[in-house]
Amino acid sequence: MNTPEVEQSLVDIAVELATGAGALTRKWFDRGGVAYDTKEDGSPVTEADKAAERYLREQISLAFPTDAIIGEEEDDRDGTSGRTWIIDPIDGTKTFTHGVPLYGTLLSVVDEHGPAVGVIVMPALDEVVAAGRGLGCTLNGREVSVNDHDNFDTSYCMTSGFEYWPDDAERDRLVNSPLTIRTWADAYGYVLLATGRCEAMVDPLVNIWDVAPMQVIIPEAGGIVSDQAGQPWQEGRHFVASNGLVHDELIAAVFENDSSINRVVEEDDDEAVEAASH
Repeated sequence: MNTPEVEQSLVDIAVELATGAGALTRKWFDRGGVAYDTKEDGSPVTEADKAAERYLREQISLAFPTDAIIGEEEDDRDGTSGRTWIIDPIDGTKTFTHGVPLYGTLLSVVDEHGPAVGVIVMPALDEVVAAGRGLGCTLNGREVSVNDHDNFDTSYCMTSGFEYWPDDAERDRLVNSPLTIRTWADAYGYVLLATGRCEAMVDPLVNIWDVAPMQVIIPEAGGIVSDQAGQPWQEGRHFVASNGLVHDELIAAVFENDSSINRVVEEDDDEAVEAASH
């Protein structure tokens, strides 16, 4: 049984809300020298993070009062509709506080069938990538897709930084692979992948709000997402995304897995899609 498409109207609402939240962050970003506090886990948080998430929570609550909400900066809100909104007001807060325009505002929706809507807004770049399950992927309203580059040795792979890697051996294998590695990626690495401007993105040990939109955007753009073993992603695992043509080689080279056997994330595998949402 095929997973049903989402309504285009839900994608449009998510884009409108995320764009509004992203615009809020510009008020701080454009001033330069953004101050921040440090959370218990050591990550930074700014007034812009808090204001953007509060805006999204208020707007979602008004429009969808029975939907659940998960966000990075506030406690989860339970719902009864079977639908959950996932918020990352600023993905790449360190990027944001350094005045680098590669931070993003992320918003996604998960329903009873799994990942349903994903939006990445790049407020300082005026780029908006959006996807709805079964509806494809767009950049500023124009349909886009991953590229068809299949030569692993000449592929570009994004990662947000090497200090995040918990396993030195994995990090070293990535650095020493034939791949060309670029950082300062954060959400923008996935934008580049979904729009055909790179071949892969690897994020070690991410939280649900960091990658929830990518579980819709990358597959709808024609790519693949998984954990480091090629299995459906769950929290506490690395997140690996690619154009699909270099996915197995990437996992085998960096994580030393036989990904041709392990990978179960298939385009029409409803169970894998549902599992990847948890």
